[in-house]
Amino acid sequence: MLKNLTSDSSRPALDVVNILAGIALALSPWLLGYAADAVAVWHAFIAGVITALIAARALVAFHKNEEWANLAVGLWIVAAPWVLGFAGLAAAMWSHVIAGVVVAAWQQPAFGWRTTDRSLQPDHSRWRVRIFRARSFLRADHNRC
Repeated sequence: MLKNLTSDSSRPALDVVNILAGIALALSPWLLGYAADAVAVWHAFIAGVITALIAARALVAFHKNEEWANLAVGLWIVAAPWVLGFAGLAAAMWSHVIAGVVVAAWQQPAFGWRTTDRSLQPDHSRWRVRIFRARSFLRADHNRC
């Protein structure tokens, strides 16, 4: 199922998930009731809007940079409650952690997967070539003895 979700034809669906996560994060201070903390509100709004804009840009014209940008923003969103000091607000902390994990989890290049065909299969072709060359070298060296 995940292999189908990450194919080229359904990549826009993943970008829509990132847009929804960004919008949810931007609106979370008012929906979850932590609008009294200015740092948490501003961060949620700005990070949510940035996430949604990056994903919307990926819908228009995809580049690998959008995946890396979303990965970086997603990891920052997860770390922000502790870095900016609002981890004591449970609603703010959990909304950031959940949104950040959702955004960062869809970004494949960080995990070494191919970005051209979006499959979940790791690219082992370069290792096969190296192993083949090493075996050929060892056989050639063994035959000389």
